[in-house]
Amino acid sequence: MSEAPLLDLFVIGGGINGAGIARDAAGRGLSVMMCEKDDLAQGTSSRSGKLIHGGLRYLEYYEFRLVREALIEREVLLNSACHIIWPMRFVLPHSPQDRPAWLVRLGLFLYDHLGGRKKLPGTRALNLQRDPEGAPLLDSYTRGFEYSDCWVDDARLVTLNALDAAERGATILTRTRCQAAVRHSDHWEIILHDVVQDSTRTVKAKALINAAGPWVLDIIHNVTHTQSSRKVRLVKGSHIIVPKFWEGQQAYLVQNHDKRVIFINPYEGDKALIGTTDIAWDGAAEDVMAEDNEIQYLMDAVNRYFKVKLTADDIITSFSGVRPLFDDGKGNPSAVTRDYLFDLDSKGGAPLLHVFGGKITTFRKLAEHALQRLANYFPQMGADWTRDAVLPGGDIADADFENFNQHLKMQYPWLPRALRKHYGRLYGTRCRALLGEAQQLSELGRHFGGQLYEAEVRYLVSHEWAQQAEDILTRRTKHGLHLSDEQRQQFNAWFNAQFSSDAALKLASAQ
Repeated sequence: MSEAPLLDLFVIGGGINGAGIARDAAGRGLSVMMCEKDDLAQGTSSRSGKLIHGGLRYLEYYEFRLVREALIEREVLLNSACHIIWPMRFVLPHSPQDRPAWLVRLGLFLYDHLGGRKKLPGTRALNLQRDPEGAPLLDSYTRGFEYSDCWVDDARLVTLNALDAAERGATILTRTRCQAAVRHSDHWEIILHDVVQDSTRTVKAKALINAAGPWVLDIIHNVTHTQSSRKVRLVKGSHIIVPKFWEGQQAYLVQNHDKRVIFINPYEGDKALIGTTDIAWDGAAEDVMAEDNEIQYLMDAVNRYFKVKLTADDIITSFSGVRPLFDDGKGNPSAVTRDYLFDLDSKGGAPLLHVFGGKITTFRKLAEHALQRLANYFPQMGADWTRDAVLPGGDIADADFENFNQHLKMQYPWLPRALRKHYGRLYGTRCRALLGEAQQLSELGRHFGGQLYEAEVRYLVSHEWAQQAEDILTRRTKHGLHLSDEQRQQFNAWFNAQFSSDAALKLASAQ
């Protein structure tokens, strides 16, 4: 058996940063392999607030460069994937007890102009007693503001980056742990453990990137056995999901008594996503979960502003993620920078690049900067390219999703409206590959409830590395929120019966 060829680049971590780097590198002509110990986006990257935003509150910490970069990226990403990223208006009721109105107006003025906004509408003042956006709010809030940011399906953003990387030649390995990495003078020898097959393999690469997110220090200490002067601050952010309790598609941004801001966003049609908390986390990232006091904190923030009063009985579910922030020495977790830094280690041999921090909005720039840091080691690699490129399914004319949705209606008149929008939103132009030659609903196979049909499941297993039922219900889609307990159990049983064989799993992981 011949020895595997020497790769240009190996990337550890299948979150948004790892997937973005793998995509960028593959598009530059490098040979790339990426491994993820769990499913794509199973950690932090599927547990975000699901926003592409500049970070309005970061202006208070004078993070002007970070906010500007994020605001510029907001429209770049909107153009690249308008099926999973779309504009959203945020209503900010003013509370005189917190930030003064002049400071809020100044912040919103800067927010409108720092990033060269082109597509998104600007800020406007609201009379909450007259404008419909004020209807669900307590009568004591009489004035407010409305501004723009963007929504994103975070887990799908990761998957689409991985898919684009694979289609450009990268090898994507899920449920594959990087067990050890040994540095040589001109390459890294990397030992991988396939968790599903319980087998190991060894690959070699000229350079290694550690994009493991919350596990970045674990890779440094236990896998590469190297050192770094950088530190990571783990900060837990928890969210709750409740039934939507207002009319309209606008979101709300409210200030809590501690001056932290809480987002209250429409979610999955009939639900609301509320978050996030900012709490220092010292435990294992795998063990993170929303605590009762965090849930109460989020409900209290809502109840301070809205006529509807949330109770524990309203909680549909909650989730929590650990954000691996670069430790800049700030005591308050909310004040810790959301910027990113690199640590390039080339002492004694092949290069190793550690990625610290970052936020989902700036993943593309982070990936671009990471490859620029390695340019001296790969003089043959291509130039920056991702700014004007679209993600899979995002090749929609003029980034106009509504017009695209109307074309789908003409092409598939038999598709129910909600199902057509679901396929369009998750898969963009790729939904045609999912639907194939189907000409009626029954040809999509078994119906599991909600908008979940067998054709979509088989597409996700064949094309998007879905290996377990949870990969589909929670990350590739959000169908799990729309199925009853019984329907979820039935789907799990069917999925395991269909795809539990080693052959099926091996096929799925190879796609």
